[in-house]
Amino acid sequence: MGLDYKLVLWNKHKKTYDKIIALGMLLYLVVFVALTLALNPETTAETMIIRAFGSLAILMLHIILVIGPLSRLNPQFLPILYNRRHLGVSMFLAALVHGAFSIIQFHTLGDVNPIYAIITSNMDYGSLTNFPFQVLGFLALLILFYMASTSHDFFLKNLSPKIWKGLHMMVYLAYGLILMHVFLGAFQQETSPFTIGIIIVGFITVTSLHLITAFKESKIDKFNSEKNSEGWLEVCEVDEIPNDRAKIFTVGNERVAIFKYEGKLSAIHNVCKHQGGPLGEGKIVDGCVTCPWHGYQYLPHNGQSPPPFTEKVATYELRLNGKKVYINPNGFEEGTEVQPVTC
Repeated sequence: MGLDYKLVLWNKHKKTYDKIIALGMLLYLVVFVALTLALNPETTAETMIIRAFGSLAILMLHIILVIGPLSRLNPQFLPILYNRRHLGVSMFLAALVHGAFSIIQFHTLGDVNPIYAIITSNMDYGSLTNFPFQVLGFLALLILFYMASTSHDFFLKNLSPKIWKGLHMMVYLAYGLILMHVFLGAFQQETSPFTIGIIIVGFITVTSLHLITAFKESKIDKFNSEKNSEGWLEVCEVDEIPNDRAKIFTVGNERVAIFKYEGKLSAIHNVCKHQGGPLGEGKIVDGCVTCPWHGYQYLPHNGQSPPPFTEKVATYELRLNGKKVYINPNGFEEGTEVQPVTC
C-alpha cells in the first residue's frame, strides 16, 4: 500500500466548478433566510440556521444522487459528474452545520455528553410516532463524514477502486436514514413543508432516473449472439459503430467496448480502473480511449494507459467478415497488445 498523499490540484475547470457550488449554496441560503423572515419572522436565528443548512444538504444530496443516472442518459451532464466529489464534500459541510447547531440547541444544556444524549434522551425505539429520529440523522452524518474524509484519490488508490466504490455506495444508506429522519421528525414536531416537498419530489426523481438507467443498462446485458464454429460471436455491423466512438456488448458476462478509429477496430474491457466508469461511453481523444467520467485514458490496441500512467484493462480479438464484426469472447490479460482490425 502506497502512502503518497498529494494535495488536490485545482485546474481551471475545478475552480469554476467550485465557484458555482459556493455561489449556489450562498444564493440558496440567502433566499431561504429572506423567505423565512418574510413568512415566519418570529423564527429564532438558531432554528433558521438548522432549517436552512438542513434543507440545503438534502437538496444537494438529491442533486448528487441524480448526477450519475443523468450522465448515463445524456452526455451533456458529464461535466457535472467530473467533480461530483467536490459537491459531496460541500454537501457534508452543510449537513455538519445543521447537525452541529441541532446538537448545540437540543443537547448541550444538561450534564450528559451531547453525543450520548442524542442516543439516550429518547429511548422509545419501539414506537413509530415517537421514534428518536435524531439518531437517524446523526448516523447519516457519520456516513457522510466518512465519505467526505475518504473522497481524495489517495484513499481511492490505496483501498483499491472496487473497495472504495463499494464503501462509497453507503451514500444510499445515508439517504435512507435521512428520509426516515425527516419523515419521523414531521410526525413529532413542526417541520417545514418545503423540506418535506423536497424529500417527496426528490425521492420520486431519484428512483425514476435510476430505474430508467437500469432499464437502459439491461438492454446491454441481454445481448445474445450465437457462436460460430470457431467460437467467435457476431456482435454488430461495422457501420453501427460511430467514428471515434464505441458500442458496448456483454461478452462472457463482461462488458466490452468496441471502438472504431482511424479506419480500425479495437475492443477493450468497458470498465475504467479509476472509478469503474463506462469506457464505451467515452470517445477517442488524441488516439486514446478517454473515460467520460474523469478523463482517464487507455490505448485502444493494448488497453494500457500512456506513460507515465500504469492502469491497464483487458483486450479482445476482433474479426471482420464483410461488414459483420466478430469478437473472441475469451479476453486477453490486461495490457495485452492486439492487432487492430482494418475496416
